[in-house]
Amino acid sequence: MILEKKKMFNDFAAAKGLRSTRQRDIILDIFLSTHQHISVEDLYFKVKSSNPGVGHATVYRTLKLFVECGLAREVLFYDGQTRYEHVVAGEHHDHLVCTNCNSIVEFENETIEMLQNEIAARHGFQIKGHKLEIYGLCSSCRRQ
Repeated sequence: MILEKKKMFNDFAAAKGLRSTRQRDIILDIFLSTHQHISVEDLYFKVKSSNPGVGHATVYRTLKLFVECGLAREVLFYDGQTRYEHVVAGEHHDHLVCTNCNSIVEFENETIEMLQNEIAARHGFQIKGHKLEIYGLCSSCRRQ
């Protein structure tokens, strides 16, 4: 799957007339290896730890390209910080967000999805997309 995503991005970049760069490849590899919602700053620090020549602006611009080509999605939670998550075709999930430690748990629930569809149908509404974010305290923060 990682090779498919790399090819997807490289094809996208070529179609936009962007040349392939080592820095973009490094950022892509590190982004694809993360399995959490990551901010520009967090990704920058991960990239910089092994590749000090990569700048913050390069990471920012590259993440924007990932969003544009469909590899990533911007997610904005209650704290106002934009984070990025992987986009997997055909997958949908919602989020539990801890307002204390900022941990994020992804979940799927067919019952919730069916209820949303029923409500939309009842109101003659055609759903194009949605997001569900539930805010509270995670189990670790509740124990403290």
